[in-house]
Amino acid sequence: MVSFILRQVAMVIPTIIGITLLAFVMVRLVPGDPVQVMVGDRTLTPEAHAEALKALGLDRPVMEQYAMYIGRVLQGDFGKSIYTKESVLTEFFDRFPATLELSISAILFAVIIGLPAGIIAAVRRRSVSDYSVMTVALTGYSMPIFWWALILVLLFSLTLGWTPVSGRLALVHFIEPITGFLLIDTLIQGEYSAFWSALRHLVLPTIALGTIPMAVIARMTRSAMLEVLQEDYVRTARAKGLSPFRVISIHALRNALIPVVTVIGLQVSTLFSGAVLTETIFSWPGVGKWLIEALSRRDYPILQGALMLIASVVIVVNLLMTLTYGMINPRIRSKR
Repeated sequence: MVSFILRQVAMVIPTIIGITLLAFVMVRLVPGDPVQVMVGDRTLTPEAHAEALKALGLDRPVMEQYAMYIGRVLQGDFGKSIYTKESVLTEFFDRFPATLELSISAILFAVIIGLPAGIIAAVRRRSVSDYSVMTVALTGYSMPIFWWALILVLLFSLTLGWTPVSGRLALVHFIEPITGFLLIDTLIQGEYSAFWSALRHLVLPTIALGTIPMAVIARMTRSAMLEVLQEDYVRTARAKGLSPFRVISIHALRNALIPVVTVIGLQVSTLFSGAVLTETIFSWPGVGKWLIEALSRRDYPILQGALMLIASVVIVVNLLMTLTYGMINPRIRSKR
């Protein structure tokens, strides 16, 4: 088991190095001049422009900039924003709880809806329920997040008026951040009206972000359940006279959950990539919206720092899922 863990950790190192290099180079391919964006409409002389580039360290060769940047990162310094002059690491952790709260809500929504839907579709194979679930899952997987989010806003916010259009909390409320999770902080401080406001603001972004993972989980659950339901031990359990509920929940579902859990872990990258669009549409003050704002300002330190930090989170989660899967299934440890 120790050698398995060491092999998996060793595979992570070149991945992180590749991501840092890719992020560093790709950010510099974005059209636009960060100095010009920083000063606005003011006209800069060539001398002043060159001086500003030198102050930002952008006058040096790209690989030299990369080596200097990696040296600072290894010391825990991700740089400062060109626009706000604040530490990238500080700004990231100020906004990350909002993205994490949205992502957790989205994956819970996906699991709560997708898992039972997949089970029903497998148990009632080739029935109306099966075809309905698979049609909805295929539709949900095919819809672009930005289009689906706008439809939700148009229907539930503008037409029916059930949910707020954007933001994370109504302006009449002020909550002192404790954990960074508004649903928890409002309960801790006994602000139940603020809790209800935060919950209402969370509904539409959760549905928009969680629809694609829900469709993936439903389809994977159905596929895994259909395979397990054909096994000999399931037929034996039915022959013994066990109730259908016990056969499905105890004998079939437990074994079908192994690949489903793996798929749920892999949805982390989908959640973070989808959060960029979701947070922008709903003005959700998280990392995704922060990245879009930094992109419009050509804020190199924020772009490359945020991409590295998000990629690191995804890699760590996938690593933990791989290790967990290896502990559950010993055959995986022998293959890797």
